Amino acid sequence: MPRLARLDIAGLLQHVIVRGIERCDIFNDDQDRQLFAARFSTLLSETGMRCYAWALLSNHLHLLLMPTTTSLSHFMRRLLTGYAVSYNRRHKRSGHLFQNRYKSIVCEEEPYLLELIRYIHLNPLRAGMVASLQELDKYPWTGHAVLLGHLQFAAQETESVLERFGKGVSPARLNYRQFVAEGIMTGRRDDLVGGGLKRSQGERENHEYESFDERVLGGGDFVDSLKKDFRLRDKMKHVTLAQLLEIVSTALTIDPDVIRKPSKSRAPAAARGIICHLAVYELGYTGKEVGKFLHLGPTGVSLASRRGDKILKTDAMLAEKMMGAIDK
Repeated sequence: MPRLARLDIAGLLQHVIVRGIERCDIFNDDQDRQLFAARFSTLLSETGMRCYAWALLSNHLHLLLMPTTTSLSHFMRRLLTGYAVSYNRRHKRSGHLFQNRYKSIVCEEEPYLLELIRYIHLNPLRAGMVASLQELDKYPWTGHAVLLGHLQFAAQETESVLERFGKGVSPARLNYRQFVAEGIMTGRRDDLVGGGLKRSQGERENHEYESFDERVLGGGDFVDSLKKDFRLRDKMKHVTLAQLLEIVSTALTIDPDVIRKPSKSRAPAAARGIICHLAVYELGYTGKEVGKFLHLGPTGVSLASRRGDKILKTDAMLAEKMMGAIDK
């Protein structure tokens, strides 16, 4: 399946992950990191991009950003292209430095902002680049040292972060550091590095599922609000659910009316799954809208979408056929 379009909207918190091509290092030494950090800081000031956390490792990096007047895509293009040119010149190499596209995940600010700041700033410790929290406190290649006052980094959001930990800079820094220390024991947080069904809404005791999107880390209401946002709708393909039904029914040679009727038969179930997946992930419909159209409840839409995703991932020709019809 083609990769989904990014949700590049001003005012949304974005967790950005950049990796080296074929897992190669993108920072060979501290001079490389200094070149990147200097370019990063300059661009933050020039573009008004807000930065809440950052960490430079060896073969990848993490940024927690919020676009304001400049789009994330424009910012990242300037940042990565400029650094790649400098890196290649310095190390006498040519070709791509970064792995395809950077990954960006839209994050619901509450309750994820502080969790993401802690997660990102602990990365060098988890990766073994520093041996202890004491070393991390003065490690120059994350925003953690900036928040503690050990490092200056122009344009990083420090005041707005520290004020969440108390009144007065000194007490806030102590509380922030304690918060980071408590995060060491939690280990890896895979739930913070991607969106999708479980990450977007968590487990529910009644097994009811809300809307979800693999590009989003947040609750169902947050996902729905994004899909209703006129700025996002403008970026979605203008295909109605009725048109999508016709596309899928033609491709699978199944009567559209049969697809919309409750049935456990394999072919109609597969068609409903494909419709659910494409409608939610490619066309920006909410789970409620799709469920109403196909006479499915929230759980039914969620389960059908996962089934459709699996079908399209295992049948590349069918996936290309579907996307080709949608793009017309």
